[in-house]
Amino acid sequence: MKNDPFRASFDSLEEFADMVSEVLHCPITIEDANHRLLAYSTHDDRTDPARIATIIGRRVPEKVINSLWKEGVIPSLLNSREPVRVKTVDEIGLGNRVAVSIWKNDEVLGFIWALEIEKTLGEEEMDCLKRAADATKNKLIQLQNRKNKKEEQYQEFFWQLLTSHLSSNEEIINKFHALQISPPTLFGVAVFQFSKELGREDEKQIAYLLKTIQLPKILLHTIDHQQLILFIALDGNQQPVNKLNAFCELFVVKMKERFGIESIVQGYSSVYCDLGKVEKAYKEAGTVLSVKRKFPSEAKEIHGYQSLGIYKYIDVLIEKASTDQNENYSLKRLQEYDKKNNTDLVETLEVFLNKDSNVHEAANALNVHTNTLNYRLKRISEIGEINLKDPNQKISLYLDLKLEKFKK
Repeated sequence: MKNDPFRASFDSLEEFADMVSEVLHCPITIEDANHRLLAYSTHDDRTDPARIATIIGRRVPEKVINSLWKEGVIPSLLNSREPVRVKTVDEIGLGNRVAVSIWKNDEVLGFIWALEIEKTLGEEEMDCLKRAADATKNKLIQLQNRKNKKEEQYQEFFWQLLTSHLSSNEEIINKFHALQISPPTLFGVAVFQFSKELGREDEKQIAYLLKTIQLPKILLHTIDHQQLILFIALDGNQQPVNKLNAFCELFVVKMKERFGIESIVQGYSSVYCDLGKVEKAYKEAGTVLSVKRKFPSEAKEIHGYQSLGIYKYIDVLIEKASTDQNENYSLKRLQEYDKKNNTDLVETLEVFLNKDSNVHEAANALNVHTNTLNYRLKRISEIGEINLKDPNQKISLYLDLKLEKFKK
């Protein structure tokens, strides 16, 4: 094209989207790097369900993003400056289209999508799309700079919440409104512990995932060395704790699937409505991580503070046990017997108690027959002088077993 229309200045991304649409004769959408809609051509009614949903929701639907990752489209866009052709996926309402990334040096700022309706873009149109991506780069840089300034304000506010530096609910709510964030009526705090210090690339991947997992709503987030800390709105959720748990598990899975980041440990707080309790919620999430670190096998499937049970009080119990210097007579007898006879009665007892005294589940976990387990339980009762039908004795033994393990 001799007269390059993209050299002309334009006032807005909406105006630019219309210009590209006129040149290519197809609908155009422009997104940021996290698939939030920035602009779309408005004069053409031809479209498909995926584009309609994007325009209505102001972001690409999560199911569409997941499909584009599975098909390798987004990985290609994140690693190439060339246009990528996307084939129809009827299940998610996605028609044929071509996408190109908008780059600033080695960073992807966003994407331009051209919907192929009644025509297929040829080599000349593909080149035109690349030039369009280059022409819109400066506008996206401006948007990014404004976004970074706002992010700094969000970060400062979040740390004020996490450290209880705001004196009243009224002050907190006013601060939310000043930052144009709707204060939640119900919230939780989640903390993700990574296996290494988080760098700039990790931060970009995390930000991308937080924006594309569309529920629950992440109002604020910050990174502190190896930890990602989230402030999560849970308004309107019938089962907010289950929602928090599902989100935490999904985040860990997606970080591994999309970016190959493993060994993330998650913990989340109780659910609160009082905004003055953000610091308390933050400490609760930290307690979950601490328990998981001390008891990796027992607490592996525990992610929430309210699911910790007696582990909530483990530090208090450890301190008391250390001060009183008490020892469990029954447990000591079993340990001495195991040492003398090379048996595993203490391990058998612990598994039995872990399985809530369910003989069949305990036998499966120990890989022994139920008759064998029943015989061992009889010997445990005799040697330790234990009544395994007495809940008080069982609770005491359970706690002392955990404390013994922690000491080791």
